[in-house]
Amino acid sequence: MTVPKGKLIIIGGAVDMGSNISAQENILQPNYIKFFEQGILKRIITESAKHEASKVEVITTASQIPELVSTEYIGAFNHLGVNHINILDIRTREDASNPEYLQRIREADVVMFSGGDQLRLSAIFGGTEFLQILKKRYQDDNFVIAGTSAGAAAASAHMIYRGSSNEALVKGHVQITAGLGFIDSVFVDTHFVQRGRIGRLLYAVASNPGILGIGLGEDAGLLITEGSMMEAIGSGLIILVDGRNMVETNIYDVEIGAPVSIENLKVHVMSIYDKYDLLQHKLLIKKVIKVENGVFIKADK
Repeated sequence: MTVPKGKLIIIGGAVDMGSNISAQENILQPNYIKFFEQGILKRIITESAKHEASKVEVITTASQIPELVSTEYIGAFNHLGVNHINILDIRTREDASNPEYLQRIREADVVMFSGGDQLRLSAIFGGTEFLQILKKRYQDDNFVIAGTSAGAAAASAHMIYRGSSNEALVKGHVQITAGLGFIDSVFVDTHFVQRGRIGRLLYAVASNPGILGIGLGEDAGLLITEGSMMEAIGSGLIILVDGRNMVETNIYDVEIGAPVSIENLKVHVMSIYDKYDLLQHKLLIKKVIKVENGVFIKADK
């Protein structure tokens, strides 16, 4: 498989509310990264080919409130000095075949999927020319694809789309389908720490132990370059579940509705600036992080 020239940024959620933060609100708390100066949206623009001059297209398909989401993103990106921002309000498969929209993603430097329902993304974009263009541009161009919440969950080839946190380790409660396929061999779950979704990821990995589970906390993300090197961005935490050395599970023996057992899953925790190599399955921890005025800064050593 060829190495993609594009970059993929997946975000756990609760990052697109930055445009509502006023000067009166206290955003300089310990363990909270400054949203605009060094936050995740800023990193998206930094990684794009033309930086603030980039053409950004926000896809609000997953959202039930696309008008509100559109306003949020326009305000946030404008605050970062990005003025070429447009909204792709795609609500049906027919919308996805609109020639104007296809041309706009051919010309964009950054495409960002908002949060909402990831099943809407796979059902509306699956098998379309729209998705084919995105994949080709990600493969061939210096192009950024970003997604938050549902937009992150749908980025992988295999997607968790349903399953309560409380009953995740009961057979049949976690449901998996095909995602958009920008990256292989991972599951992505979002709002991970805040909504206690560890059971969903454990179940998904136990049923497919060759696929790495990625749990993204809120205001946490991964910058993925060359299709395999993942760098943690944002102030939140990222949990990785590796099932390659799983010893045993009864997931294939028990009946639907019965609890499952799993032996020997490996768990890693990533925070800002840490890296994980998907090819070598190796975590590289950045040992020295400074906090200055509530902002995380990578030290020189």
